Amino acid sequence: MRRSPDERLRGLVHLDWDALDEWLEEDEPVYVHPRNPYTRVDILASSRHVVVEIDGVRVADSRQPRILFETGLPPRYYLPLTDVRLDLLRPSGATSCCPYKGTATYWSCGDLDDIAWTYRTTLPESHKVVGLVCFYDERVDVTLDGVRQERPCTHLA
Repeated sequence: MRRSPDERLRGLVHLDWDALDEWLEEDEPVYVHPRNPYTRVDILASSRHVVVEIDGVRVADSRQPRILFETGLPPRYYLPLTDVRLDLLRPSGATSCCPYKGTATYWSCGDLDDIAWTYRTTLPESHKVVGLVCFYDERVDVTLDGVRQERPCTHLA
């Protein structure tokens, strides 16, 4: 056992997540890291009008978003592929993993790398966003029902 140089961490347990074959919560597998019992993810169908622009170019226009609400983050608008200008996006090859949703693959647009993402498959509780595209509202201009939204400030963008 190694002793932490940070006194606040002494007496705590550190698990090397990548060294584990599998982690279970009851009989359910846990991915990426243990879920926080105080974090919640809700996904709601909506008819709100969402427009996404990058440098003044409309890259998405949808009246059938799924709005994902996740504790501590701004609402995210997941849009059908048919409502997104895929001719302006290119797959970036980047991925990330979420213990609540699954593994995301990313899209870039112009000079903006990893500006949007898609979950090709999700964990069961997030199936409503499978195959939809979501943009980093922190890095694009979003208009919701005709009102331009302020770009949120988060640790993610």
